[in-house]
Formats: sequence, C-alpha cells, structure tokens
Amino acid sequence: MAKIKHKDDPGIGTSYSDKAKRMINPDGSFNVRRIGINYSTKNLYQVLINMSWPRFLAMILITYLVMNIIFASIYLFIGIENLHGFKSRETFIDDFFIAFNFSFQTFTTLGYGVLAPSGKLMNSVAAVEALMGFMGFALATGLLYGRFSRPSAELIFSKNILIAPYQEGFSLQFRIANARSNMLMEMEASLIMQMVDLSKTPPERQFMPLELERSKILFFPLSWTIVHPITRESPLHGIKESDLEHMQIEFLVHLKGFDDTFSQTVHKRYSYLHEDLIWNARFEKTFFADDSGDIHLDMDKLGEYVKLA
Repeated sequence: MAKIKHKDDPGIGTSYSDKAKRMINPDGSFNVRRIGINYSTKNLYQVLINMSWPRFLAMILITYLVMNIIFASIYLFIGIENLHGFKSRETFIDDFFIAFNFSFQTFTTLGYGVLAPSGKLMNSVAAVEALMGFMGFALATGLLYGRFSRPSAELIFSKNILIAPYQEGFSLQFRIANARSNMLMEMEASLIMQMVDLSKTPPERQFMPLELERSKILFFPLSWTIVHPITRESPLHGIKESDLEHMQIEFLVHLKGFDDTFSQTVHKRYSYLHEDLIWNARFEKTFFADDSGDIHLDMDKLGEYVKLA
C-alpha cells in the first residue's frame, strides 16, 4: 500500500469510539447530538426552519388547535352566556363547540357576525386572543417564507460507490445528479477517506484526501460521475476488500455549486460506508438522445451498475 498522506482534521475530530456510527448520515446531516445547550429563540428558529415539511405542518396545525382549545376553555370558565348570539344547549359538548367556534373566529380575526363578546372580562380575553392570532400568523408566515426562500441543493447520489476499471487500472467512482429543474453551475467536489488507525492507543481517526480526476465542472445539466483514480499515490492503492471493514473506512463527500435561481452558493454533504462499495463494476449509461435530438436523463438509472467478469 502506498504511503498515506494525512489531512488535518476537517472538523470532525480524530477521537474514536467503537460505539460511534457513521459521521455523515444519508440526509447530509452530521451524526452529532448537542446536549447541555440552554434554551434560545435563535435555536428554536433554526429547528423550525430545518425540520421536515410534514413535521412543520403538523406542528402548525397542533399549535393552532391547542391555542383554540385553551381559549375556548377560558370562555367556558368565564361563562358562555356572556357571548351575544349564544343559544343555550343541553350538553357540555355543545357549549364547548360554540366556545371553540368563537375562539376560532377571534384567533383568525375572521368574525361571521353571529357571536360577539359581552362584558369587560370576555372582551379582554378576546382582545388578547386576537393579538396572539396576529402574532401567530405573522410568525407562521415568516417561517414559511424562510423555508421557501432558503437556497438548498437537492442532489441525488448513487446508492453505491464502485471500484471500476479506469484506463489501465482501477478507480473509485460514484455518481450524482440534480433532482431539480434549476441550473447549478461551477460545481466543485471534494472527497475524503476517513479510516480508523487501530495501531494507536487509543485508536484514532485519520483523514486522507482523495485526488479526483475532475474536481470542478462549469455546467451541471446531466449526471456527473466523480472519479478518483487509484494510482500508486492513492491511499487506496493496495487495499483489499477485507481491509475496508477492518479499518472502518467512510468516504466523506462535499459538493458546492452556484444556484442560478437564488444567485447563491449551495452545499451538499454525503458519505459512503465500506459496505456501500461494489468491487469490479461499472455504472450504466443514464442519458440518451431521442429521434428529435433531445437529450433525456433517466434518474432511475443513476445508481444502476453491472458487475464485470
């Protein structure tokens, strides 16, 4: 095996624990959980901006329902007979439904003209709820705008990383494509091999940069096969398939490009584990030209490969 050129810690840390999982998760997030942080509205904003859309919409709906239930309960406690337009019902459920309906109209400042507060206490509570409604919808609108306007790269990675024939030898290859119709330009890629040096006490993480055949491309309309030639100078030179699991190798990928839609630079992270590596294989072709000359990129074939004899 060639002499390994080490890279300074890229920010992940060299300390090693046999209980630790992969460093970069498939969604691009780091496998790090922060504890001991005091509550902060700035942290809350980051959580709301970065959480998934289903969780975000569910949180908005639950908050909306809980707020209306709380104020409906307050109106019932004050006395629902203090509402103009109230007609007595026989059950508690009917009264609660009327109070909830009034809370809904107040919170949204909608007002159908059927129910109206009467008395100082009822009017005061309704005024507080209307104010909270204004603030709540303003915050929700700001969060929605922040989520929609935030530039991000939606790149698809091949499921596997391959050891494929390259010129007179072999290379390490994986493939990416843009999942959106926007144009990404001036793409840059970097690849680092992380391994665990078990000869040291305690074991230590080491990082080796892998030189790429082409680390930059100007345009990115099709798929991009990122290739690391396994030459004599490569850290992978001489490594056998059985060595990868023993050294707990993880390939860390970082991509950067310019988003033409937002006119901002976007980043994307990914990683491959040793079990994602397929030996002696090559990727299938992903695009073709039809009879009219238009080029079609088949995203379903991005990660398809064939094993070689």
